[in-house]
Amino acid sequence: MTFQTDNHATPRLIIPALESVYATLSPLVVTYMRIIAGIAFLVHGWPKITNPMGAVGMVESLGFYPGALWSPLLAGTEVFGGMLLVLGLLTRPAAVATSIVLCVTTYFHWIVRSEGFPGAEKSLLWLGLTAYFAVHGGGRYSLDRLIGRQF
Repeated sequence: MTFQTDNHATPRLIIPALESVYATLSPLVVTYMRIIAGIAFLVHGWPKITNPMGAVGMVESLGFYPGALWSPLLAGTEVFGGMLLVLGLLTRPAAVATSIVLCVTTYFHWIVRSEGFPGAEKSLLWLGLTAYFAVHGGGRYSLDRLIGRQF
């Protein structure tokens, strides 16, 4: 058995007839992942926008001082980053910003709260998703693609 030495070669499919199925579904799945990630950030950020004083207290209770600085930055990143991800507009910068938030939540759960992997697992999964969009962009069904420009 020999291995391909060209790392950029696509492996052959065991069932070649599935190629058209994968080609059709791939951009739809990428769009689904981007929209779900964006909605998740919107859902987490919206209460921080609508109740800013409560958000300041929550952020400070996690050890981030001054809460009056960090809370609006967190809320803005979650809400506006989420909206941009849903739309697929400025996808890469939005994904980088939301990835930074997820790096902080991973650190917080893993190190600060000493929960290790079980506590940080969700943040790590979402970080994988946002990192994908930071590298690959919004995909075929994004506003970035529609306008023909991306970051």
